[in-house]
Amino acid sequence: MAATPIGMKRFYAILAGIAVLGLGALGFLLSRPKVASIPANVTVQPLDTAGFRGYLKGSDSAPVEVTEYADYQCPFCQTFATLQMPTIEERLIRTGKLRWRYRDFPLQQHQFARLAAHAAACADEQGKYWELHDRIYEGQAEWSAARDAGDHFRDYARAVGLDVARYDDCMGSGKYAGRIQASLEEGAKVGVASTPTLLVSNRLYQGRIDSDAIRRLVDSLAPSTP
Repeated sequence: MAATPIGMKRFYAILAGIAVLGLGALGFLLSRPKVASIPANVTVQPLDTAGFRGYLKGSDSAPVEVTEYADYQCPFCQTFATLQMPTIEERLIRTGKLRWRYRDFPLQQHQFARLAAHAAACADEQGKYWELHDRIYEGQAEWSAARDAGDHFRDYARAVGLDVARYDDCMGSGKYAGRIQASLEEGAKVGVASTPTLLVSNRLYQGRIDSDAIRRLVDSLAPSTP
């Protein structure tokens, strides 16, 4: 039996509705910012490291400097950042005893480590490096299991108050790939093989180091006051 005119109208209306939904979904996908794919093993250029030696926290006059080589997707690094660093900052960095230097050391097996490092570098452009650094570590369980970690990093960028359009441009450019590679090469040169690793007075400390151990180390290195 042939379809009635009313039935045909309903059929075409449904098709039109599906087409509208399809175009809307396509428009949404096309309007989304491209997620950066940060290349590995790039050739480091002089401009990648000019005037930059790491992300620093603490007084320039602090008697002791600790360099941390870490990977944003490393579970031990996440534990250190969220459980130990707040105490280290309160007792050692804010009191002027310690200067902290953070260096990226993205491990090959962690697919989002370079992307996370680049997101933090883009936040540094807007003066909010440590805010995004902390937020990325806090959300590690969320984004490390995601299909697209970049969406999470973008949400974090918005949450810490970044200009998201500027952040998107920075991420799309991949402009800090060389800086991240330089940091990795620096760590490898001094003997870093795992994360987190701390470099203090030309000695490497690997594994699980807590805030009390770092306090004792700083006290042993800092000149005693009369």
